[in-house]
Amino acid sequence: MAKRAGHTHSSSEPTFLQSIGGTSKSSPYYDEEATRVSQKIDDELKREWARRKDAMRRQVKVMLLGQAESGKSTLQKQFQLYYAHQTLDHGRPLWRPVVYFNIIKAVRMILDELDYELSTLDSDQSIEGQAVAHALVPLGDVSGEISRLRSKLVPLTSMEDSLASELSNGVSVTGGRSGVYVRAGWQALGTPLSPNRSKAAPATGGPPPAVAHVTNLASRTLMSVQSEIDDLWKHPAVRILLDNRRIRLDESAPFFLDNIVRIAQPDYLPTTADLLNVRLQTLGVSEHSFDIELCGTRYNWLMYDVGGARGQRHAWVPYFDDATAIIFLAPISAFDQYLEEDGRTNRLDDSLQLFTAICSNKLLRNSHLVLLLNKTDLLKKKLESGIKVRKYITSYGDRPNTFSDVSEYFRAHFIQVHRRNDIGRRVLYAHFSSMLDIRATQAIIVNVGEAIIRSHIARTGLA
Repeated sequence: MAKRAGHTHSSSEPTFLQSIGGTSKSSPYYDEEATRVSQKIDDELKREWARRKDAMRRQVKVMLLGQAESGKSTLQKQFQLYYAHQTLDHGRPLWRPVVYFNIIKAVRMILDELDYELSTLDSDQSIEGQAVAHALVPLGDVSGEISRLRSKLVPLTSMEDSLASELSNGVSVTGGRSGVYVRAGWQALGTPLSPNRSKAAPATGGPPPAVAHVTNLASRTLMSVQSEIDDLWKHPAVRILLDNRRIRLDESAPFFLDNIVRIAQPDYLPTTADLLNVRLQTLGVSEHSFDIELCGTRYNWLMYDVGGARGQRHAWVPYFDDATAIIFLAPISAFDQYLEEDGRTNRLDDSLQLFTAICSNKLLRNSHLVLLLNKTDLLKKKLESGIKVRKYITSYGDRPNTFSDVSEYFRAHFIQVHRRNDIGRRVLYAHFSSMLDIRATQAIIVNVGEAIIRSHIARTGLA
């Protein structure tokens, strides 16, 4: 077929463009210096791409998953203590007001529960209620003693809302729940992430002036009423009601109340034990970065600590697609507790349902899976105090109410969930844990960390 007129110039375009490109030294357009600079830029871009690719291959992304109060933030602090203790030390002063809040909340809860129990005991005809009433008789005028302590503690308990408001910095939670709820990155220990994963600058310096003011006020008030706090905590009526489970406190409350004299000192600085025991509800997703060295190679460990309340679990999904590993925490001590968001759902049942969803999620089929059956220390204390598992978990039946039998029963249930629902046919690494036991937890951290990194090496081909 003959070529159409007007199109014969197309064959000469490559020659013309080649001369413009200056690739031929004989071309009048050739510029040796420009070519040298261009080649240098190309080489640098290739090297930068190679560096980035290598860095990405050495990046290990780990998600901490589990319901609220499962121990995720405490595990993150344990990782920080082991791999980046200097950052934990730097942030200690920022935790002072949170420790104070934990104590104030505990004191208020004790006083409120005492008022309720003492006012309703006469009408409580249950066996447990009559036993408590009988035990309180030898104590005499309990109501009068508690009333006197309450009046002296009013300056402290009245600070709860203002301290919570300043720490929360305007963050509120639907449902009217009170307490401290902070966004990820509320202090220098964490880096907040927006939905598109862009990092915000970490906080620097001390707390805002308003927080500093209310913290100093709380410190002075604690110091002035520390004797009254100690008297309340050690009061025989409080002991009787605690032993009979008529007063329920946050898990960390006994630790802080036992240490009130130390914490009430004007030069108080939170200890490592304080940081591990403190309770704070974090909203959103926090990214924490650690450098971990294995066999002479440094890996960048990115740990995502995410809110575990039901209303926050939708925020997990954007981080699933490239997660190297999932560390799922199940608080097996919570067999006798119910979700704050849903008083009909047993917390252990919720953990099993959540673990089922993790095992069956297609986005996570290639992620390494680690299960931590957490809070074994609290489980032991509950069982030793006589709390019967079968009262809350009817399927437990007449099995022995011992720690070895109960913990193995719970472990078997989670193992069964994995076998039935895991679509990736992955090996499940399961450990019993107590996040407050530093030595034992850090042994787990080393084992888990090495297993995850070795799995990552095998998957990415790193040598």
